[in-house]
Amino acid sequence: MPRKKRITLKDIATEFNVSIATVSKALNDSHEISTKTKSKIQQYAEEHHYKPNSIALNLQNKKTKTIGVIIPNILNHFFTKVFVGIEKIATEKGYNLITCISNESHEKEVSAMELLKNSALDGFILSIAEETQIKQEFSHFQNTINQGIPIVMFDRVTEEIECDKVIVNDKEGAYNATNHFIETGCKQIAIVSTIHNLSVGKLRLEGYKKALQEANIPIDEALILKVDEFNDIDTSLKILLGSKKVDAMLCLEEDSAVNTLRLLSSKGYKVPEDISIIGFTNGVLPRHVTPAITTISQHGIYLGETATKMLIDKLENEESETSYTTKVIKTNLIERETTKPLPY
Repeated sequence: MPRKKRITLKDIATEFNVSIATVSKALNDSHEISTKTKSKIQQYAEEHHYKPNSIALNLQNKKTKTIGVIIPNILNHFFTKVFVGIEKIATEKGYNLITCISNESHEKEVSAMELLKNSALDGFILSIAEETQIKQEFSHFQNTINQGIPIVMFDRVTEEIECDKVIVNDKEGAYNATNHFIETGCKQIAIVSTIHNLSVGKLRLEGYKKALQEANIPIDEALILKVDEFNDIDTSLKILLGSKKVDAMLCLEEDSAVNTLRLLSSKGYKVPEDISIIGFTNGVLPRHVTPAITTISQHGIYLGETATKMLIDKLENEESETSYTTKVIKTNLIERETTKPLPY
């Protein structure tokens, strides 16, 4: 049995031998159309399950009320939280979302933007793919802006592109975490990074180094563990623990914090008595492992809400001057069981 064809304004107009404009006015209960004609058209539309095409209607107003969202990694709980915030505000403001995952690929990010631009959307909210940051190739963003489509970047951003941005104060977050270790008596503080190629990873490393320098603790490059392949984290940690005395580990994202805790436990280290751990970010896993991991919260939902409000404000105030804002979201430390209590 063939699939039922969706009925259109044109079909209804043909049925009653009137113009499309007359049908549209009748369905919108316009006083310009006689009650008798309105009643017939409205009844026919209801019987045939007519639904207005919101994109076609909005295109008449030069707006689709649709936002494209590009997320680098859907398995990362932080991005899931950001999306919850984006979806909340978009729904409240009557906007639809089309979402693509770049999966950290420059090529996928470029093709996703092309695909979504062909969907005639109003603007983009996105976080830059890892490969794009490594290659430093940002022309697809500039081309989109040049075509009059606004972009709001969040979390992973670039100074190369002028647009609205919402970022986390990653440097401050790592600085505060490192200071927390120092205040609880730790001196041999290692850093575990699987994101050293990303802007956020570089900022977190800066915060870590700043805290050590202020405490007159020498920066030991051997304690800065940069892991390229995620599978290598166990090997890298074993080499580090075999060659260096370590009493604290700052893990720059959620999975590395959980893996570090698992490896330390399997090697017989007591956490936090022997080695303390703090991880970015405050996802589901750090709360539900044993011991529960002390984390830096980046307020992902609020970040998503902020980015969406910025974009919609831009879309609905086109006459305003073109100026760009960067909003910075503060982090906070959530103490759990993998750090020692403060001495005071």
